[in-house]
Amino acid sequence: MSSILVTGANGQVGFELQRSLAALGNISALTRAGMDLASEASILAALREHKPAVIVNPAAYTAVDRAENDRELAISVNSTAPGIMARWAADNGAWLIHYSTDYVFDGTKTDPYVEDDKVNPQSVYGESKLLGEEAVRTSGAHHAILRTSWVYGHHGSNFLKTILRLAQERSTLNVVADQIGAPTSAALIADVTRAVVDRLMVSDMAGDLSGTYHLTAQDSTSWHGYAAHIVREASAQGFTLALALDALKPISTAEYPTPAKRPANSRLNCTKLMRRFDIELPAWKQGVDEVLTKLRIA
Repeated sequence: MSSILVTGANGQVGFELQRSLAALGNISALTRAGMDLASEASILAALREHKPAVIVNPAAYTAVDRAENDRELAISVNSTAPGIMARWAADNGAWLIHYSTDYVFDGTKTDPYVEDDKVNPQSVYGESKLLGEEAVRTSGAHHAILRTSWVYGHHGSNFLKTILRLAQERSTLNVVADQIGAPTSAALIADVTRAVVDRLMVSDMAGDLSGTYHLTAQDSTSWHGYAAHIVREASAQGFTLALALDALKPISTAEYPTPAKRPANSRLNCTKLMRRFDIELPAWKQGVDEVLTKLRIA
C-alpha cells in the first residue's frame, strides 16, 4: 500500500481525510507537532521520515481577518510551506494534493468562476493562498490543487455550528445576504479527494490529470439563506431553538464590516473536476442536513 501523508490532522478537512483515505494506503496524519508549516526544517524532517508517495495538504492559515495584520505568518503557512512540499514531491516522484479557495478571485464576476478565470485576491488570506497555488504549479511536481469554499463539518469550528449555537441562545440574528456561494462539507471534500487520489494511483496517464480544479457542493445560496436552512432543518430535527425563522434578518455586507474583504460571488464551476474524475457532486443542503444529524446524535 502507498504511504500517504496528511497535514493538519486536527482541522476540519484533515479530520475527515483520515477516514476517507484509510483504504488507499498507510496514513501518516500529522498535527502541527509533527509538521510545523511555519518551519522549513520541520516540513523537510517530516517528509524525509515518512517518505510519502502522496502528500495531502489541507493545513492552512485560515484566520481571514487576522491575516490582514499577520501577513508574514499567513504567507509562510499558505505559500512558502506548500512550495517546500511541492519541491520535495518533484524531487521524490510524489504527488501533492493541495487545497485553495474562492478568495483568489475578487468576486465581481456574475457567473460561477472557472479554473482559468483571472485571479485578483482582495485580502491577505486570498493573496497568500494564490501564492501557494503558484508555488505548487511552478515546482514541477505532479499535483492537484482543489479550490473550495465555505467549508464546514461536525468537527471543528465553522459557520454552521456558530449559527446553530446562536439560534439556541438568541431570539434575533442578523446575517449577510449579499455574498453568494456553496457551503461545502469537509466530508465531501475528503471523499472527493479519495476519488482523486485513487484515480491518480491507478491511471497510466496520471500526469495528464495534474492541474487545478474547483470542488464545491452544487447549487448556491447567500450566508443568510444558508443560516435560514440551518435554522429550518435544525428545528425539523428536534433541536430546541430560541430563534424563530422570521427573526433571522438579512443585512448587507456594508452593514457588517470586516477587516478582510469577502468576495460577493464565491460560486465555483466544478465541471472540469466532475468530467475528468467522473464525480457527481451533491447539492449543498444534503451535506448540511447530514452534519446537523451528526451533531444532534452526538
